[in-house]
Amino acid sequence: MKKPTIKDVAKVAGVSAAAVSYALNGRTDKVSNETIERIKKIIETLNYIPDFSARSLVKNQSKLIGIVIPQTESHKQLILENPFYSEMISGIEGKLREYGYHLLLSGVNQGESYLDLSVQRNLDGAIMMGIYPEQFYDGFKKINIPIVLIDSYINDSYFKRIGIDDEYGGYLATKYLIDKGHSNIGLVTGAIRKDGVVEKRFLGYKRAIREANFFYNPDYVFEESMSYEHGMAAGQLIANKFPEITAVFATGDMVAFGAIRSLMDMGKKVPEDISVIGFDDITMSKMFIPPLTTIRQNITEKGAIAAEHLINMIQGGAQQEANEIMLPLTIVERATVRAKE
Repeated sequence: MKKPTIKDVAKVAGVSAAAVSYALNGRTDKVSNETIERIKKIIETLNYIPDFSARSLVKNQSKLIGIVIPQTESHKQLILENPFYSEMISGIEGKLREYGYHLLLSGVNQGESYLDLSVQRNLDGAIMMGIYPEQFYDGFKKINIPIVLIDSYINDSYFKRIGIDDEYGGYLATKYLIDKGHSNIGLVTGAIRKDGVVEKRFLGYKRAIREANFFYNPDYVFEESMSYEHGMAAGQLIANKFPEITAVFATGDMVAFGAIRSLMDMGKKVPEDISVIGFDDITMSKMFIPPLTTIRQNITEKGAIAAEHLINMIQGGAQQEANEIMLPLTIVERATVRAKE
């Protein structure tokens, strides 16, 4: 069957196509409430679906928000495999839906531009997670749409930033292990890039080690990707070559899961032989066996706050708000860390 058009609705209603458009937009200054109700019933009867692309051209508003996730690691399917991103996107999507917006999710490879997609889709704004090259941010300034950054340490007042104190989080996790009597502490982490989240957590790890007057051993840093697979590989290496390590700080929960799995496969007991603390407190952390001790940030809330601030910016109401919002961190004690005798 042929898809009904706005002209079909107008013909049945005995009004102009412009009147139907006014009714769809609730313009009571142009058409009466009675006419609007009549047109709505006809729309329902004909199963007419408005063309949002056409409406966005007229209003210069697409009701589309771009969500950008960098694919900077060797693990290209990070968006799909790491629940951290799905929990974040859940918070963003829920808040956007409250205000009648929809999201367009995209991963961006290193060196790739997002500008063409932004212009073609007429995005009303964008939320960007992680870190990108400087020219990437410069490009977004040129198209002049509101941007909110999540987990970015770029110092530019053009953008609003939502994040946590990752350096403090790394320090908190490592000091927790030190306070439990551990001195040989391994770090299993993603690629350490300047001014990235992982680097900040690494610096927090180093601060806690040095504050306790322990020797910082670079051989105890297992750096590759924020993936379950890297956690598995690092756990195996620790079990085989570093028996003196009694505790591990993994900079992401998925990494911690991989490390625990391989350590146990190698005959190590967690936490009896080796303690492990993660970071993020994704939902799976409390379901994992043993349940994971971790540093908690409210991931879903972080996404929702980012979306709310972006909408305020789009609607012109964010001028008085702080340019940077830092959310709290706490330790969640479960079953993967024990005090060293």
